[in-house]
Amino acid sequence: MFGARLYIAIPDVPEARSKSNAPATGRTALKPDEIRKLDAFFKRTFQNPQMQVKARPRKEDSAEVYVGEEFLGIVFKDEEDGDYNFSMAILDIDLA
Repeated sequence: MFGARLYIAIPDVPEARSKSNAPATGRTALKPDEIRKLDAFFKRTFQNPQMQVKARPRKEDSAEVYVGEEFLGIVFKDEEDGDYNFSMAILDIDLA
């Protein structure tokens, strides 16, 4: 089975940066205002108003990215770099 990952580094949003509640993974908790900014970024960048960034139910260090109801991937903030990273798995069955 073929699996590919797409990583997109999103520049830091300085006014939203927080070092509180930083998980041991080197990732920091995403605040609601960061999630709103990421949501606007994805909609604008991919020119798709159906894209949504949603908080994860049991994780604070990342958010889920959807197009409509279709799950696309995870976006998280790296505390070391201050960048946001988007990870999307692409399965071979999705390419057929």
